[in-house]
Amino acid sequence: MPEPTAPPNSRRTSLTARSIVIWSLVALAGAAGWTVLAVSRGEEISAAWMLAAALGSYAIAYRFYSRFIANRVLKVDKTRATPAERLDNGVDFHPTDRRVLFGHHFAAVAGAGPLVGPVLAAQMGYLPGTIWIIVGVIFAGAVQDMVTLFFSTRRDGRSLGQMARDEIGPFGGAAALIAVFAIMIILLAVLALVIVNALAHSPWGVFSIGMTIPIALFMGVYLRVLRPGRVTEVSVIGVALLLLAIVAGGWVAESSLAGTFTLEPGTLVIWMIVYGFLASVLPVWMLLAPRDYLSTFMKVGTIVLLAVGVFVALPTLKMPAVTDFASRGDGPVFAGSMFPFVFITIACGALSGFHSLVSSGTTPKMVQKETQIRMIGYGAMLTESFVAVMAMITASIIDPGLFFAINSPGGVIGTTVQSASEAVSNFGFTISPDQLAKAAADVEEASLLSRTGGAPTFALGMSEIFSAVVGGTAMKAFWYHFAIMFEALFILTTVDAGTRVGRFMLQDMLGNVHKPFRQVSWKPGVWIASAVVVGGWGYFLWVGVHDPLGGINQLFPLFGIANQLLAAVALAVCTTLLVKSGRLKWAWVTGVPLAWDVAVTLTASWQKIFSDDPRVGFFAQRDKYQAGIDSGQVLPPAKSMDDMHTVVTNSTVDGVLSALFALLIIVVIADAGRVCYRAVTRPADVRLSEAPYTESRIVAPAGLIPTAEEKAELAAAGLGPEGGVRGGGTGGQAPAGTGSR
Repeated sequence: MPEPTAPPNSRRTSLTARSIVIWSLVALAGAAGWTVLAVSRGEEISAAWMLAAALGSYAIAYRFYSRFIANRVLKVDKTRATPAERLDNGVDFHPTDRRVLFGHHFAAVAGAGPLVGPVLAAQMGYLPGTIWIIVGVIFAGAVQDMVTLFFSTRRDGRSLGQMARDEIGPFGGAAALIAVFAIMIILLAVLALVIVNALAHSPWGVFSIGMTIPIALFMGVYLRVLRPGRVTEVSVIGVALLLLAIVAGGWVAESSLAGTFTLEPGTLVIWMIVYGFLASVLPVWMLLAPRDYLSTFMKVGTIVLLAVGVFVALPTLKMPAVTDFASRGDGPVFAGSMFPFVFITIACGALSGFHSLVSSGTTPKMVQKETQIRMIGYGAMLTESFVAVMAMITASIIDPGLFFAINSPGGVIGTTVQSASEAVSNFGFTISPDQLAKAAADVEEASLLSRTGGAPTFALGMSEIFSAVVGGTAMKAFWYHFAIMFEALFILTTVDAGTRVGRFMLQDMLGNVHKPFRQVSWKPGVWIASAVVVGGWGYFLWVGVHDPLGGINQLFPLFGIANQLLAAVALAVCTTLLVKSGRLKWAWVTGVPLAWDVAVTLTASWQKIFSDDPRVGFFAQRDKYQAGIDSGQVLPPAKSMDDMHTVVTNSTVDGVLSALFALLIIVVIADAGRVCYRAVTRPADVRLSEAPYTESRIVAPAGLIPTAEEKAELAAAGLGPEGGVRGGGTGGQAPAGTGSR
């Protein structure tokens, strides 16, 4: 098949002298940041250098590399109608204003990963994780998100698993469908568990987050019925109401209503299941898109303020650039060597397979123009990566001794400040019992020991930065608890969007057996598929909340590897589609990150299955606890002989599933290789499932701010800056402002 020709509307821009000067300065700033990070050893440097390296790299990558991929590799075409325009039904398919959709996409993909993964990876030092976050997102993560979004948009918003089946074939496609759906259920349950742990017994968090739902419903109705297309207007109102809800949450926590909003974990699970179901079945304009858009203001606004705080307070990076744990592989936070486990621990922010589900789920059904795919796919991922950089900074500016006291399990450091101080000294760092007690008292916590999972560390680092700028030590407790609530809000938007994506995926799968399921807005299919998805992750969550060793706790160790194996599926599908569509010379764009991801994930899988270190290998852990059972010993974290048997079962299940997932991915990649070889050697036989070309009637900018060329085009069509249907105004489709045809 011949390589697609460039669309007639493709823009070719050249750099002016002014642009050359500006981009040279950006490059120098980024290079200076990288230089300081690379050469500094044994000394504390300002965290601002890390920000300079990140921001300079992001700016250059977005301006040049993402434009190259969009215009040269993918050849996005603004004259081609997207499925949102062609199939608009006001429920799932709905042309959505690019700003709202950017907010939805970012909120949907930015969950727990960018907040906690870098914190945990800081065990190896700040440098390995920072390099992976920035380099990984530029050449792998953002590429995966954008290319997956493009190909799904060209295929009526098909899910990743269904695209694999359509383009690779029934054998590899079936393996992909099974692997993707199973992994997705695990990911959603893990994310939901993090939210439950964050919101349990927190009236402030429950009230503030709960209020985002009626605010989002109001925004949806406002844009669709009251003031169609007024995105800027409703944004101001929504942000004001959100800030009021956050402040009011603090009032509620101190009032007689605190008991009403203080919920047990089991109660939170029920409410989350109900919310996940409703978010999956309601029209996308009514709840999901406006709530994610609203949450983005909170997410991005807080992170930007945190970055400003870094430049103002100029905190230093106290964590070494590279710790001894990077080479020894016996860290107390997680066991394993730097390669491959830093690249598994840090997924979201660098490369995350979960993102491909959103890029082939809700977003392709709402994008107005193909030209917006660059901003939404690549740009949102860069934004999430910046969140991960800020998380790395928050973990690295606190005292290393305090970091390891917070993130090491109780079985390693004990339960008292004295035992923790002694244990940390054995790691090569020092912190006194009084310092540990004071750190907890400053944030009004009884103890910070063994507050594992990354979230408390991020909150503590965030409170250090904000209190240095506003309020001093007296405000540290406020900022700490604000950060905990912020993290819960950050993660919840991933669960609701993920549930809807899971519904799309299950409907695609069932549609291979019963065709009506393929109509993603067919009501019986919507309800059945939504119930199955929330029932799946809800079951594992419910059991995990009530049994510390059961439910999702049993599958939690699979989270990182499963997520990165999912990225391998997405990159394999994208590479196959590049080859099949006549873009063989550009297949390296996704092929190189695919090769890297396969090397990382299969190495990690091999070690988790076959390592004889019980801290790393699942079967080695099983043998250790089985030996304990045989000798009548109870080994931590087990507290009874029943717990010992549960650990043996969990280790066996995790080992078997690791082997199964790795095998399924190998099947997908091998079958994809076969298809690519056939496409190259027999191009006349290539068949694509791409939807036929239909001319678009929508006129809308590609980026957040219209260019001069786009302004002229909008004016010629008689439209405002929001865009709309040519000759039809804004169309009154909220939150798009461009919906009806």
